[in-house]
Amino acid sequence: MEYSENNIDKILSYKSWKTRRKLDALLEMDCIQYTNLGIDSSKKEKEQVKRNSRKIYKAIKTLNKRMGSEFLMAMDKEIMA
Repeated sequence: MEYSENNIDKILSYKSWKTRRKLDALLEMDCIQYTNLGIDSSKKEKEQVKRNSRKIYKAIKTLNKRMGSEFLMAMDKEIMA
């Protein structure tokens, strides 16, 4: 399943959802993306998933600054390694 910024914005805009539920939904989106990658996935697909993850982590940062920052730092460490 392809996720976009619209999906992220939609989750963030829910007024009836508590922060925890929004975080869970965003993390589930991220998880599903990575589990759908396989050994037959192209480099372009893998890069797109990483870009989407960065957007998801930035959205998480708006809800929980510490958690979002830690995810982004971990992602940056992976790139530098």
